[in-house]
Amino acid sequence: MLADNPTPPEGVVPLSVADMELKNPPEIKRALHTLIDTTVLGYTEPTKRFFDACVGWQESRHAWHPSTEWIVTSPGVVPAFFNAVRCLTRKGDGIIIQPPVYYPFKMAVEENGRTLVENPLRLAGGHYEIDFDDLEAKAANPANKMLILCSPHNPVGRVWSADELRRLVDICVSNDIFIVSDEIHDDLVMPHHEHTTIMRVMRPDEYGHVLVCTAPSKTFNLAGCQASVIYVPDEQVRTRFSEGFSRLAMFDLNAFGYAATIAAYEECASWLDELIEVIETNYEHLRDWAAARHPELFVFPLEGTYLAWVDFRAWGLHAKDLEAFMRKDALLWLDEGYVFGEAGTGFERFNLACPTSVIDEALERLEEAASRRGLGTRAGE
Repeated sequence: MLADNPTPPEGVVPLSVADMELKNPPEIKRALHTLIDTTVLGYTEPTKRFFDACVGWQESRHAWHPSTEWIVTSPGVVPAFFNAVRCLTRKGDGIIIQPPVYYPFKMAVEENGRTLVENPLRLAGGHYEIDFDDLEAKAANPANKMLILCSPHNPVGRVWSADELRRLVDICVSNDIFIVSDEIHDDLVMPHHEHTTIMRVMRPDEYGHVLVCTAPSKTFNLAGCQASVIYVPDEQVRTRFSEGFSRLAMFDLNAFGYAATIAAYEECASWLDELIEVIETNYEHLRDWAAARHPELFVFPLEGTYLAWVDFRAWGLHAKDLEAFMRKDALLWLDEGYVFGEAGTGFERFNLACPTSVIDEALERLEEAASRRGLGTRAGE
């Protein structure tokens, strides 16, 4: 943001990187204060309470029952899927991703010397779907060994149904494709939708084909604590995955990560419920603004995440021109759609995890800038 404009006006907040412009739950702050006041900050290992908190959260929030033995900790979900690519596949192997999708997926493939294989989501009637016919064709290629799944999907906001996940599992298992399921947004699901972890549709004899990445970081704005919880149900896969971290001398989490995770999962469910209400309200403000002022824009339904996906292609701006308009004219710092792959060109991703007043002020700036440039169906009013 400051690189584009070293002196942004007071009150301008970036709506790009997926963390929150909201304060952490007071229970987490209290736990960290207690840690500092009562504990020597030396080497720290996970405790039984930490494991119980992680498993208990999955049981109560997502209705599945992992074993504590399945847990491998990681400083983040991104390091986890980088590690999975590195230690569970070989150089040159094909790794399937489903763009437009979180861009570190592509980085994990290419920076580890693997082959990027795209199974683009299909856009039909204002709704994204998995192109299962294309996935079957890609999975049937014996050179392809892994699929990185985004569930819920960032940036398009889909929450995959149990039927969709089961069909994906059938395709992958029958073709010996390993699934890395990035479920970091699993808690951020809008009312009337339900996240289904991929583990709920898998049979025990299929566990050798999956690991699941979770974290409290998105849910409770804890990315700086660097604590993620990876569930690896198959012992042999878990050994390989853990050894991959060991070869990088990545062992335990920092002390703050353990304390923050325990507090989040034991005490902050009601805070999360309130957060989801704020996100839903912010989404409704964005959707209603577009419908009333710029119906040529399409705000995709938000099923999960706090990230709204908006189609600006009707404005006819090239990707870089759209980016420059947002940052220089509207003073809006968003995540540009093109960073999620070619299929995202002409789209913008709005971070809704902020006070509603911030969203409303951002939309006012966008409306004024569009009017000055003569953009949109109502520009002549």
